Amino acid sequence: MKGLKSKYLVITTVVSLGLLATLSAPAHAEPINPAMVGTWTLAAADVVHTDGTRARDYGQAPKGMLFIDAQGRYSLQIFKAERPKFASADKAAATPAEYQSAVMGSSTHFGTLSVEASGQTLVFHIEGASFPNWEGQQQKRSFELKNDELIYRVVPRPNGDVPISVWRRIN
Repeated sequence: MKGLKSKYLVITTVVSLGLLATLSAPAHAEPINPAMVGTWTLAAADVVHTDGTRARDYGQAPKGMLFIDAQGRYSLQIFKAERPKFASADKAAATPAEYQSAVMGSSTHFGTLSVEASGQTLVFHIEGASFPNWEGQQQKRSFELKNDELIYRVVPRPNGDVPISVWRRIN
């Protein structure tokens, strides 16, 4: 009886782990393009205004990293380089202006990434984000991937501005 319970426990554990892995695996419209897998650095974080002019959205020298693994999991961070440091070493003691600058000068999110069947649209399945309203959302971005450069356009903001992110592969 002990051997039977042990075998049952092993089989139940293996089946449970397999089911868990299946449920937690990212769902993709299409497999992730192997050319997207890797580490990317932010080359530009611009915005195209409704009048057609293009400007820097995160300052003159934005910083950022995008990590994409072979299963389509991603982590993305964009920071305005010119964000002022807090006057206090205690993050909890910042002024409202310091908090506003920190929040408005950054954009971070993670989750899974898929490509629509057309091959022209990235879909970010956002699990966690610095802007909590994005959590649980799917956001689509038209993109192009040329050599070691990934460029995508974010959907227009409420004012009509269209952010554009340019990433360069570093590995």
